[in-house]
Amino acid sequence: MAARIAALARSSELELVPFRNFRVEVGGDFAAHDISGVPGLEDRRQLTLQGGSLDLRYKFLDRDSAPFGLTFAVEGGVGRIDETSAARARSFDTSFTLALDRELIPNFLIAALNLVYQPEWTRFLATGAAEQDSTVGLAFGALAQVRPGILLGGEARYFRRYEGIGLEEFSGQALFIGPTAYFQLSERSRLTAAWSVQAWGRPAGSNASLDLVNFERHQARLVFGVSF
Repeated sequence: MAARIAALARSSELELVPFRNFRVEVGGDFAAHDISGVPGLEDRRQLTLQGGSLDLRYKFLDRDSAPFGLTFAVEGGVGRIDETSAARARSFDTSFTLALDRELIPNFLIAALNLVYQPEWTRFLATGAAEQDSTVGLAFGALAQVRPGILLGGEARYFRRYEGIGLEEFSGQALFIGPTAYFQLSERSRLTAAWSVQAWGRPAGSNASLDLVNFERHQARLVFGVSF
């Protein structure tokens, strides 16, 4: 039987804007895993509560009044299930993102560049083993407004994974490429969709053309938002 590993995460978030240019998001996550025949991983098929998160974002510059937009985001999350193996664990991950965006063609084309640093701590309850790793990366994307309220585009994201939160030992790298879309469904609701495939990658010490040790083969994201 062919090896199979699939993971699906669902997040529910509440967004607050306590004052101008500052946004707070509080969320809860559920995760579904289907793992079969993967060496080193226990076969599992389960749906469980993954954890919770807190996201803080501050916009220093607005592209409507400055040459470009500039936002700094800090996100922290706690988890009770390992996102890859689905084994019971205690984890804490953070993400620091510096996001720049610019309207290249007024009311038509928007481009964005994100710089990311993501340290993570994990302890597996069954064995007591502890892991620390970190990821750094950059992402570039562009969206064009094809109709009022409908934007289509694509993005490229490059990541490097390291053992240790201080980038101590290189583990692997990967490049993801795929389409993105934004739909303004109504005055209060919106939908964002993205899908990307690992176009190139390489784990440390290997000549493989993909890094399936540290990164997924496919990544997809669907976000539905409603303003109150």
